[in-house]
Amino acid sequence: MQSGLVVVDKSAGWTSHDVVARLRGVYGQRRVGHAGTLDPDANGVLLVGLGRLTRLLRFLQATDKEYVGEVVFGIATDTLDGAGTVTETTAMPVTRAEVEEATRGFLGAIEQVPPMVSAVKIGGRRLHELAREGTEVDRPARPVHIERIDVEDFVPGAHPVARIRVVCGSGTYIRSLAADLGAALGGPAHLGALRRVRVGTFTEADARTVDAVAADPAAACLSPAVALRGLTPLVADAATAVVVGHGSPVPDALVEPGEPGPFAVLDADGALLAVYERRGSRLAPAVVLAE
Repeated sequence: MQSGLVVVDKSAGWTSHDVVARLRGVYGQRRVGHAGTLDPDANGVLLVGLGRLTRLLRFLQATDKEYVGEVVFGIATDTLDGAGTVTETTAMPVTRAEVEEATRGFLGAIEQVPPMVSAVKIGGRRLHELAREGTEVDRPARPVHIERIDVEDFVPGAHPVARIRVVCGSGTYIRSLAADLGAALGGPAHLGALRRVRVGTFTEADARTVDAVAADPAAACLSPAVALRGLTPLVADAATAVVVGHGSPVPDALVEPGEPGPFAVLDADGALLAVYERRGSRLAPAVVLAE
């Protein structure tokens, strides 16, 4: 069974599960998963783990993301994006300066209500399943963090379109941000288009289309060590590598004081042995890959 990371450039019209299903066939194995859902109508970077790397996807999912999207003002849809049914239309001739000012209110730690059409679970059911049944439920706001919002382009008019670049933490919905921006400016808005250009250290330049992955599966599969290149590295000597292989704690003196982790524990050849986390005065295993 192959273990590694595939950085996919997902096409619009594919669900994240569609990509996983296709790669199961390409690599001939069932143990395949992704690190964070990308909406079907969105395109861009989707990280897919194979084999033992699926145990490490939570570390990739926790990294920051970068998106480029188009916010259409004056038009609301039931899905908060262009795929939905229009529910409200009104002239909303806001200016670029007004949009830029409004974005400042969404920086830092904020509370965000997830869309009804989303993978969030409430009462054991995914919201998109309930939405398909015509059921709308109250969704509690969730804490998210938005590092940056830049307005890169702006087309004025009765229904202005702002192209924004967003750097945010895990769990942020850009569709909700678009609708909330509209509300902050006194009217409806939806997300007209969305591309994820980065997940953690992996950018669109690292990504391959599904067809390109299928054409050369071996070249598309990155090693576990490369997959976790965003974590703080800890190179283990031979004795420590044995301890790590047994899944035992190691002293935190092996890393710089104050370094929060998690830590990618590597052997002398650069292969990933495990991921360790701080627990008191020691480093304890979160996931051990060494065999």
